[in-house]
Order: sequence, then structure tokens, then C-alpha cells
Amino acid sequence: MTSGVRRVASGSPWEEPFGFSRAVAAGDRILVGGTTSFKDGVLHGEGDPYEQARTAFGTALEAIAELGAGPEDVIRTRVLLIHARDVDEAGRAHKELFDAVRPVTTFAVVTGFVDPRILVEVELEAFRGADS
Repeated sequence: MTSGVRRVASGSPWEEPFGFSRAVAAGDRILVGGTTSFKDGVLHGEGDPYEQARTAFGTALEAIAELGAGPEDVIRTRVLLIHARDVDEAGRAHKELFDAVRPVTTFAVVTGFVDPRILVEVELEAFRGADS
């Protein structure tokens, strides 16, 4: 482990076989990789982009909480969607969580995810400040 770097796992079915962490804190930054609505091996919100976005962001926020940050520290989000038609529902979930924070955000439509039932995948970055 590199000095000053902390890692958090979330139990994603792909973390162990693919060798990645849900979140990594390095100095004042926290990066959260692609997060879906899988929790404990179960896809939550199947067929529902709003629920998938809320669940995925919830998992990402739990990861940054383990590293000493909260929603107010989020500075960037990314929302990846299979269907452009789902942008409003995913956007509604994003607004509910981040309206007061207003991070920079990217919404993008992608070709697919590792499980065809996944409609939404999210990423976020947080800044804890130099005193953290």
C-alpha cells in the first residue's frame, strides 16, 4: 500500500476478480470508480433508471463516508446510461442528492455494461480540503 493512500471496497461482484477498489483517497482527493446498483450480489431497481441511479450514488456516497467525506465534498459526477431516454430519470435522482452541492457533471450514453440489466453506472470525485 502506498503511503497516504486509502482504499475502500464495497462488495461489488467485480472488485475481487478484476482487482479494483470502489474508492481511493489520495491526499485531499477521493475518487470513486464506476458504481452500479448491485448490492450484495443483487441488482436493485431492475428496469428503473431512477432507482438504479439513486442506489449507485448511495453506494458511492457510503464509500466516501468511510474516507471522511460527504455529499457536500463532491466536486464531480459522471452518469453513464444505456439509453438517452433515461437521462431525465437519472437526472432527477442526481438533483435530489446533489442540488445543494452542484458538482460538475457529465451525462453520457454508452454501448453497454458488463450485465445487460444495468441501465446506469455512476462515478464521483470528492475534495476533502487540505486539513483532512
